[in-house]
Formats: sequence, structure tokens, C-alpha cells
Amino acid sequence: MARILHFADAHIDIATYGRRDPQTGLPVRVMDFLRALDTIVDTAIAEQVDLVLFAGDAFKDRAPAPTYLREWARRIKRLSDARIPTVLVVGNHDLSPSLGRAHALEVFATLGTPYVRVVDRPVLLGPDDLFGAPVYLLGIPWLTRARVVAALDLPPHTRDWLEAVELRLRRLIEQWLADLPDDLPAVLAAHASVQGARLGTERHLALDEDFRLPRDVLQHPRLDYVALGHIHKHQVLNPDAHPPIVYAGSIERVDFGEAQEEKGFVLAEVQRGRTRVQWRPIPKLRPFVQRFVRLQSAAEATATLLKALGPAEALEGAMVRLVVEYPQALERAIDEAALRRHAAAALSFQLIRRPVAEARLRLPPDTPVSSLTPFDLLAHYWRTKHKSEADIEALLEVAREILAAEAQGEG
Repeated sequence: MARILHFADAHIDIATYGRRDPQTGLPVRVMDFLRALDTIVDTAIAEQVDLVLFAGDAFKDRAPAPTYLREWARRIKRLSDARIPTVLVVGNHDLSPSLGRAHALEVFATLGTPYVRVVDRPVLLGPDDLFGAPVYLLGIPWLTRARVVAALDLPPHTRDWLEAVELRLRRLIEQWLADLPDDLPAVLAAHASVQGARLGTERHLALDEDFRLPRDVLQHPRLDYVALGHIHKHQVLNPDAHPPIVYAGSIERVDFGEAQEEKGFVLAEVQRGRTRVQWRPIPKLRPFVQRFVRLQSAAEATATLLKALGPAEALEGAMVRLVVEYPQALERAIDEAALRRHAAAALSFQLIRRPVAEARLRLPPDTPVSSLTPFDLLAHYWRTKHKSEADIEALLEVAREILAAEAQGEG
């Protein structure tokens, strides 16, 4: 049996806004992601797992700032120092779409970090390659169009590269599995999409076209566990079936699209023909509070919004977003300063205004425009802007004076 810790989509530098931690100088939200990563590393060491599988996307792009690369490396070094074999699969955010460019995790392979193996091309690894971990591992990193076109010698602007890579991977995986001895469990780790998975925030973060792994290949009876990354929502694609096909999900909430999701990692006890999977939620995630309000009148508009936000103490340390939809005429009825004072204890407060333009005031169907004076048309226009009749009369008086002065000048 092999005890495997599987996690993915760390994106430790994706939330660099907001206040900074006074001790480290890092953004507080980045500290949230690093705290989650510490929980994962602590668990791997405390439970003496046989293998840690990271299924891709350590950062938000392939060129992380040196500070964030250092913080990631510190955690990986702890696993290395504990002599825990660790496999880092390259994800789409770690990888440049251009050929010949280094990816974000390449430094670990270049330096030959002990007990760390980087998967940046499809590869079959055995126990000798995995520092003694008792499994066979099929590693599939994210594959870009440029890399696939070059590897398969396709025309540069081919439209069917996704079909070509799916066919190639199908043949490769089936051949690997056919040739494997039956003495140890087989695990496939990949950063990819799989048909039937429920999507999340990664749809908005995509840097390249998605390629998909054939789902029927992942259900091959010779496989004993499939560890996936790329989709941020934790899910098991084939509950109560073997092998388990599992997205670990992201380790922290990336944005409000994930506000209601729990985040965590997977512990799997993998044996030939039988695997037990346990999902471990990460405790004390930073709360995300999102409210939507549709205002209908100016009366008590700000009080309505304050009530929707809830008690100020409940917002302390939270990421807060208030979305307000209202007629344009109510723009000045919203006291933004009061809202921000109420949410002062939140880590972040966003007020999203969505004014709705009202339909134009139309002339009666039996009233031709030619029958109206310019002053009649001005009066109709100002009524669409919700001016009072007194204001309209004053504005018309100014308009008459301007036109009269203009007429005198022409004479």
C-alpha cells in the first residue's frame, strides 16, 4: 500500500491586493495561501506519507516574483528535508506557451533538489525514479499548443491539435499500462480537464486552450488512483468506482466565485484494485461575504444596504463585496462613506454599483416632433432625468435667455 497526499492549484501569489502583514511584508491574502500550504506540508510530515503529488499551478504565471518563489521553495524544502518523495506536475499557469522558455518549477529540476521530481512532459516513473515510493506513476503535465505541434510535427496553424494530443495520450497511456508489472499500484497524476467535471474560477484564469484527458482511459482497470489538478472545485468524478478520479481543488478561495466552497487536499491509501480516499478540509479559511441588493427607492437606501451587510463585527477580517443594482436616479442616495465605515474591520471591501438606465420618455403617438418647440423637447428630456417641474421651468428660462442672446448677436 502507498499513502499519498494529493493537492493542486496553490496559486500562492494570485491575491496580492489588500493590507500587508507587518512582520513578513507579504500581502495578508498571500499569507492565507501560504498558511494553507503549511497545513498540507505539516500533514505530509506528521503522517509520514509515502508520496506527495502536486498536480500543478503553484503560481499565477510562469514568472513568479522571487519572494513568492522563495516562499514556495521553503515549503518544498521541508518535504525534501523530511525525505518525502514529492512530484511537482507543471500546470498551465506554471508554463509559458512559447517553446524554449523555462517554467516556474524548473529550478527544482535544474538544481536536482533531493526527493523532488518535476514532471514537465508525459512520463512513466517507477519506484527507482520516485526515491523508493512504492507506486508506478504516469505523469501528464499541461500541454500547450506550441509544444504539441512541435512534438507531433503538425502544421503550425493546425485546428485539430486538441484531437491530435488526445489521440496521442490515449495510445501512450494504454501502452504504458499494458506493459506495467502487476506488483505495485499505478497512479496517474495530471493537470488537465476531464469531461464531466464541474468548472469554477479556472475558466476565467485560463491562459491557453484546454486539452482534455479521455475519461474512459482514466477508468482503466490497471489504474488505482487518478490525481488531477486544474479545476478548482474539489470533486470525485466517479464516486464508489475504481479507480477514484479526483480533483483535489484549490488550496484557498481564489475569488468570490469560490466564496461558498471548502478547500483542502486528499489523502489516499492506494492498493492494487482497492483505494481509500479521504478529503481533508483546510481549517479557518478567510471568510468571503457577498451580498446583492436591488434598491427601488431613495428612502432609507443606505440603511437598507447596511442591514444587508449585517453586523460590523461579523465582517472583521473578511473579504466583503456588496453588489447594488438601482435606477440611475438613486445614484446620490447611496452613502458610500457610511458603508465603508461600517466595513472598516474587513480585510477588503468592494462596492459594485450597477445603475440601471430607465426607458426614455417617449412622445405621445399622436404628437409629431415637428409640432413641438425646442423648449418642449428640452422639457421632455429633463423629465427623463427626473428633474422636478420647478427645476425644469428654471432651466427653460436659462435656455430662453441663451437663445435670445444668440439671436441678438446674429442680428
